[in-house]
Amino acid sequence: QGQLVESGGGLVQAGGSLRLSCVASGRIFMINFMGWYRQAPGKQRELVATMASGGSTAYADSVKGRFTISRDNAKNTVYLQMNSLKPEDTAVYYCNAAIRRVVTSPPSIYWGQGTQVTVSS
Repeated sequence: QGQLVESGGGLVQAGGSLRLSCVASGRIFMINFMGWYRQAPGKQRELVATMASGGSTAYADSVKGRFTISRDNAKNTVYLQMNSLKPEDTAVYYCNAAIRRVVTSPPSIYWGQGTQVTVSS
């Protein structure tokens, strides 16, 4: 019934900024965590940033100081603000979330379809 949908990807020049959005739809009792991963061609998918239900955040070393994860609980949305983008940030970015749909069910893991971010030099 529910899904994660990312948006905000695109083409940007080095040094520019983008903000990615991920919206969780369907019935939601609790979102335990939401995060962002990315995968470049020929590379393993890697963690970019996560936010736990209590608000704690974690970032990959490569993006610290440049990327910021945030959320809007009322909109069931998580954001990734990406500043000072570098060509090496080019990848498909995926939203990830652990969602409890109802109080009687354990959380399930969801992945978005991915959104392409391309940074030109």
